[in-house]
Amino acid sequence: MVARRLWIITGCFAAVALLRSWRVGIPVKDPGGAFFLTRVALTAGLFAVFALIEAFVRTPRGERTLRTLWATHRRRWPAGRLAAAWSCLLAYHVVYLTYHNLKSWDVLNAPRDHDLTAVDRWLFLGHSPAVLLHDLLGQGAAAYVLLAIYEAFPTLVVLVVAGSVFTPRLRDGATVLASLIWVWILGTVSYYAVPSLGPFHDRPQDFAGLPHTKATTTQAVYLAQRDHLLAHPHAADAFAQVSAFASLHIAVTTVIMLMAAHLGHRRTARVLGVYLALVCVATVYLGWHFVVDDVAGLVIGWAAVRLGILTTRSRPGRDRAAHRRGMVTTKAAPSAPGASSISPPNERATRLAIPRPRPAPPVP
Repeated sequence: MVARRLWIITGCFAAVALLRSWRVGIPVKDPGGAFFLTRVALTAGLFAVFALIEAFVRTPRGERTLRTLWATHRRRWPAGRLAAAWSCLLAYHVVYLTYHNLKSWDVLNAPRDHDLTAVDRWLFLGHSPAVLLHDLLGQGAAAYVLLAIYEAFPTLVVLVVAGSVFTPRLRDGATVLASLIWVWILGTVSYYAVPSLGPFHDRPQDFAGLPHTKATTTQAVYLAQRDHLLAHPHAADAFAQVSAFASLHIAVTTVIMLMAAHLGHRRTARVLGVYLALVCVATVYLGWHFVVDDVAGLVIGWAAVRLGILTTRSRPGRDRAAHRRGMVTTKAAPSAPGASSISPPNERATRLAIPRPRPAPPVP
């Protein structure tokens, strides 16, 4: 049932993309397989690695042979659970591909970077927030440190997506994926609401003192891609990847942080909170985003989590069918003495909330 809901949302988003494709006269593309085929293959590879690690941890020490590892894996991943997990993962990847195509066509709209620059300068009393950061942090080593933090984002997302379905309850993993699906959808809406390219394009003089890094090269590539698409929109290789408002680096990281807290991983959530703050600094320092982009990203991330939880919320009378498909599970006994097991979030509270039967009165 949860996978079906995700596919309904995915289908609606894909329908919007097909309509936009028809209006601009540009077909849906996956250039070089970068946004669908490669991502699905990477998810499959990571899934296999995580499944092997999980089977190793769940199998008792001293009994870890290929046969026992496979048996543990099969108990953990019956056909129904495996199909439900991959249905959710594929829905996510279809949304991700759709998002990139709609983002590419957004460059056909007139950018409004001057308006965003004006808002930033008003917020900082006439100063450029990027220049303030350059003065505070310097324009040497800080550029490379913040670039490394910024570039860690794709790796984080890939690991979270592939690992999301390894939660004790598959419904929790589906909630993570639903929240990520919503963040790409809401981000696309923000792109079309306020088309923009970023401070590096609107005020290049603010970033002239930074060393030449991968960020500088990528920004030049993105502007060249935009120019090529505007000049030759029907060319087979015409595909753009630049939009500023809102920052989905911030929005997606916010989703991951909030979902970690929602699932009870408080320490991980705190670490992600520090990472989120550093990414906010990096996006402004390197010229990728305006401050207002980051603020909008925080709001979008919060909204995406609320929608993700709402999307996968259990409904009375349907949990029994979901249980048969592996979407709802209870704590299972270890496969053998000494095997490890992982309890679902808030399981202790759930047990305490279940009323216990009263003892029968003594027979006279």
